[in-house]
Amino acid sequence: YPMFPHHSRSLGRDWTTPWENLQRCCWNRHISSCMRWPGHYSRAPYPYFSSRHFSLNWRPPCLSESRTQFQYCNWRPDNLSQTSLIHLSSYVMNAEGDEPSSKRRKHQGVIKRNWEYICSHDKEKTKILGDKNVDPKCEDSENKFDFSVMSYNILSQDLLEDNSHLYRHCRRPVLHWSFRFPNILKEIKHFDADVLCLQEVQEDHYGAEIRPSLESLGYHCEYKMRTGRKPDGCAICFKHSKFSLLSVNPVEFFRPDISLLDRDNVGLVLLLQPKIPYAACPAICVANTHLLYNPRRGDIKLTQLAMLLAEISSVAHQKDGSFCPIVMCGDFNSVPGSPLYSFIKEGKLNYEGLPIGKVSGQEQSSRGQRILSIPIWPPNLGISQNCVYEVQQVPKVEKTDSDLTQTQLKQTEVLVTAEKLSSNLQHHFSLSSVYSHYFPDTGIPEVTTCHSRSAITVDYIFYSAEKEDVAGHPGAEVALVGGLKLLARLSLLTEQDLWTVNGLPNENNSSDHLPLLAKFRLEL
Repeated sequence: YPMFPHHSRSLGRDWTTPWENLQRCCWNRHISSCMRWPGHYSRAPYPYFSSRHFSLNWRPPCLSESRTQFQYCNWRPDNLSQTSLIHLSSYVMNAEGDEPSSKRRKHQGVIKRNWEYICSHDKEKTKILGDKNVDPKCEDSENKFDFSVMSYNILSQDLLEDNSHLYRHCRRPVLHWSFRFPNILKEIKHFDADVLCLQEVQEDHYGAEIRPSLESLGYHCEYKMRTGRKPDGCAICFKHSKFSLLSVNPVEFFRPDISLLDRDNVGLVLLLQPKIPYAACPAICVANTHLLYNPRRGDIKLTQLAMLLAEISSVAHQKDGSFCPIVMCGDFNSVPGSPLYSFIKEGKLNYEGLPIGKVSGQEQSSRGQRILSIPIWPPNLGISQNCVYEVQQVPKVEKTDSDLTQTQLKQTEVLVTAEKLSSNLQHHFSLSSVYSHYFPDTGIPEVTTCHSRSAITVDYIFYSAEKEDVAGHPGAEVALVGGLKLLARLSLLTEQDLWTVNGLPNENNSSDHLPLLAKFRLEL
């Protein structure tokens, strides 16, 4: 807007300028002479006001009642103060009838997501979410316990504002927390999951709005804020009617004595007891995390994951040596097929010669990147290459011949060194991904996050299961006795699908991530 001499300021993809600027430039002119108005477009851009006297969604009536060209609209608000800000949409049109120059929606739309039924008796049809009559309900009986889990990165408001370049495609009003939170809460109410795993939960919003709202819906909430000065954290919330709480186990990935672990990410692990009065039921371990974003620090990502897996192993371990069922959710900042993702699903990873920036798969080029060190993390972390906590054992040395004692010590030292130099990581869980990550008919990738810079999958729900390929394609796995059975999942979308509604966030979806939702059955 070069006609404004100063004080114009970028907000998302829009601009604000003091009212006095607009008054000076076009007080006695028709609006159509100051800005180009697309005649046929279903949501014509318009100035709107941001001040203490007007809400962000206030519209001059003459600008919202018609979709035709505004040829002779002459108006003058008389009660605006000189400090009021006028907010100007940043549509760029070369000529009347042109399409917008940015990735812009062509019409007002709502994302439609389907329930995909995994079990044979449920997948006769794929039905549109929103019809309550077709929502696969979780039912309990004497020999089964059904429950649903949602994983959702709700986008911290502070992080949104600190990374405003990612949301240039958005109109500024949809980025305000006062607009976003009611939408997020509406989604949570609609899906009505038994367990919520939320990431980027801002501390002040959690205490003032999120926790009270969820508690009013029947949830018990546990929260772990990131360390340092970071404003957000992870929360796990569960329905009182379905579970009782056995233990809360926060995990801090920052370690002041280990230079590698200088980041403030966290995890949270809960042990929940299903409420089934007429049958014995094992506890369920639910974990939630948000791993480091930095694509070039795969060493930190793997170490953070190992720390989370060690805590899960400790919490889920049962007296008979087995593990109770596990659900692990979160934003792992890694793409499907990456070494980190494969390690979670396959339970093993040989990282010898692996470039540090290839771990998460977020970047394709590995030029100039160093190779992962062996071992990745130092021994004083107290976590083995099997991703369990190491028990500190003091070797027993008998008082015999001194030469023999020295030999024993040297042998022990050689064994320990050989173990620690192994480049093989392992974990003891059999984990499956709820989602297949590609549409089977087209091979087009599913996406869980979409903003101005990228549209990829980084969010997951993993669950413990014995795998059986029943449909011959990835993602169609069900659990046998001893694990969780995946009943249904809420379908994901393609990047193209999301840009038809102007990407994320938008008027109806108020995070830059989609919520993931799955329904499980535990056979008793």
